[in-house]
Amino acid sequence: MSSVPERSEVDEAYTWDLESIYATDDDWESAYEAVAERVDDLESYEGRVTDDAETFLAVLELRDEIMREVSTVAAYARMRRDEDTTNQEYQALTARSQSLASNAQSAASFIDPEIQELTREEFESMVEAEPDLETYDHYVDDVLRMKPHTRSAEVEALLTDLGEVMGATGEVYTMLSNADMEFPTVEEPESEALRASDESSGQGPRDSEAVEITQSNFTNLLKRPDREFRQRVYEGYFDEWASVRNAVAASYKNSVKADVKTARARNYDTSREAALDGPNVPVEVYDTLVDTVHDNLDKLHHHAELKEQALGVDDLQMWDLYMPLTGDEGPDLEYDQATEYVVDALAPLGEEYQSRVADGLDSQWVDVYENEGKQSGAYSGGTYDTQPFILLNYQRDISSMYTLAHELGHSMHSELTKEEQPFIYSNYEIFVAEVASTVNEALLTNHLLETVDDPEFRKHVLNEFLERVRSTLYRQTLFAEFEHETHRLEEAGEPLTADRLDEVYRGLKEDYYEPAVIDDRIATEWMRIPHFYRAFYVYQYSTGISAALAIVDDVLERGQPAAEDYLEFLRRGSREYPLELLRIAGVDMSSSEPIDRALETYGRRLEEFESLLE
Repeated sequence: MSSVPERSEVDEAYTWDLESIYATDDDWESAYEAVAERVDDLESYEGRVTDDAETFLAVLELRDEIMREVSTVAAYARMRRDEDTTNQEYQALTARSQSLASNAQSAASFIDPEIQELTREEFESMVEAEPDLETYDHYVDDVLRMKPHTRSAEVEALLTDLGEVMGATGEVYTMLSNADMEFPTVEEPESEALRASDESSGQGPRDSEAVEITQSNFTNLLKRPDREFRQRVYEGYFDEWASVRNAVAASYKNSVKADVKTARARNYDTSREAALDGPNVPVEVYDTLVDTVHDNLDKLHHHAELKEQALGVDDLQMWDLYMPLTGDEGPDLEYDQATEYVVDALAPLGEEYQSRVADGLDSQWVDVYENEGKQSGAYSGGTYDTQPFILLNYQRDISSMYTLAHELGHSMHSELTKEEQPFIYSNYEIFVAEVASTVNEALLTNHLLETVDDPEFRKHVLNEFLERVRSTLYRQTLFAEFEHETHRLEEAGEPLTADRLDEVYRGLKEDYYEPAVIDDRIATEWMRIPHFYRAFYVYQYSTGISAALAIVDDVLERGQPAAEDYLEFLRRGSREYPLELLRIAGVDMSSSEPIDRALETYGRRLEEFESLLE
């Protein structure tokens, strides 16, 4: 029998308050119908967006109003669906809202190309005639910036139509990896405690239970203490990937080809340049990240050596890599205690920030516990016109506490942004999105290490921090190197065969995990990374954690002035480009300095853990 409760059995105090958006589903229906009717109003402006300043302002304001309403309609439907993904009614509402959002985007698609017919001087003249247009200055600058890479209306229409086809490789990969592949089952090890209990009660040994390997549970199974079990999981998982090796290689090869051809169609020299130009990030930022991480691989090697020591093994194998340094399960941590730790940890950001988080936790921002059918994982949601909403599946452990701190960082970023910025700047690029969440995590680590004396608890806190740096800063940079090399090979006309992809990936694994045994199976790990079908995306996780750790260093060293700089960064939303925004917070991601500082913190925490081991 499942121990997971039905939705109706969860205490309402631990659920989010979606009635604050729409009191009833009928109210949602009314809102949906009202905004659906307004979408057609945009069509009357096609061909005359920049006729005069008054018309220009009117169309931009109308688009923003419609998009605000659409986002709220869509958010409510999705969150209702996520409460119970088996609910057919909310699946239907979600599908309708997604279709509405697509229609709205399509209806507004003529606006940016018409803006690109303006010069900067013509726009400034319009601002003089209609001062409220000043609000859109950065937005217009961004649209005009992309003009050299925007093709004729006919070519743009063709590229748009081909977008679904060009992205088909990712869809094929998703169906293959999530629907068609069948991973094996492995026998669970019988714990020593269970065996002793059975023997003392006069029972014979129990039969081991079989557990099915899935994409979702693979890494968690590699955290099990029984080493032989981990090896069986590892080998069974990668052997299934080997059975589709050529199909995945063909899928990825064609995904890379699509990136390269699209970049060339838009007048970029390389696909990497095209991807980074969207958020206006120079490719030098990418190279600096890779170079700096390579200069600090000794710290990652030290982490691997500590794992070898903590696990008491002669050779660290790839199936040992996910095992925590603590070697066992962490302490139980009730949700209310976790919230207290998180709120206390945020004190360096000021009383107002801290109290707003506390009030949010008391105001049903968070849907806390797992229930039957609930969407897995965690996210921060909500819109410009709603309170934040956080989906959790709290598991009463330290990792869940860190996830709560992480999502609260996103929520507060959105809250501070929407208070200070108009809707047009209420979203922010991925390049800065992960900063706020990771700042909260780092502050939590610092607080717990300063206030908790229990050495076992401290070990688990340090392990959580170290694993997050390893899997975010180092692992995502390794992925970024792989993407850069595979696209470079395609641009140079070299064939991307399965063997060549294995060769590239194995070389990177050998560089990054030198103390561990690099086997033939791990050379094929590139096959299991879905992010590779969204090229040049993952490096932003590495830059994000680097910026966050540098910011926390400043806040802890300089106090209120640094905290206020950081809060101002949060308030700016997307009113400036990402590098400019981070400079407000005191971080220059065009240099190696914040990455070096983040890696120094990682090294220092490794030494702290080593001292606890001793």
